[in-house]
Amino acid sequence: MPCSGNAELRLCELGEINRMTIQEIVEQALVEGYLTPMMEAEVGRICEMAAELSIEEYTALDRLMGALLTGEVTAMPRKQFVNVMEELVVSEVILCLGELESENGQIPDVGDVSAYALNRLPPLYATSEEGANYQRQYAKDELQNVIRQQVREGLKRYLERPTIPHQPFPRRDLVEQMSHLLKVSTPD
Repeated sequence: MPCSGNAELRLCELGEINRMTIQEIVEQALVEGYLTPMMEAEVGRICEMAAELSIEEYTALDRLMGALLTGEVTAMPRKQFVNVMEELVVSEVILCLGELESENGQIPDVGDVSAYALNRLPPLYATSEEGANYQRQYAKDELQNVIRQQVREGLKRYLERPTIPHQPFPRRDLVEQMSHLLKVSTPD
């Protein structure tokens, strides 16, 4: 059964769907002592989607905010590794955009072109600066032409496609969302 959004949160972990409310997610975070990126994203999503949160939901968010501030709950880092290929591709896209003169005045989206190229290139993960430097040198020595080719193909395809409106991922993090919600919901 696929995940779908509505007033309840649905966490898809290991192929299972767990229907959870904001309060249940907060309670789980308090019991386990950490807030996973998936939990954070789902709480953020429901806060964004909800026209109005209940008093219970605000109370749960307030408890979570307090626990995060005191260290009772730790927000797990989104990642403890980097894909060096991402920075190399984005750099190449920016370089190519500087050389590009679009006939129709259309400015290609760096994210769209990068995603196209990244989906066709091998990942180069590293967990340390030393490892990242090694991966950068490897890419420079062995993959630079392939990176350039995939970026140029992504630019070409982007410029040839019909204009399709899309909504990018939201950029606000959970603590910022919770702070905003608590500010607007508390009486002066």
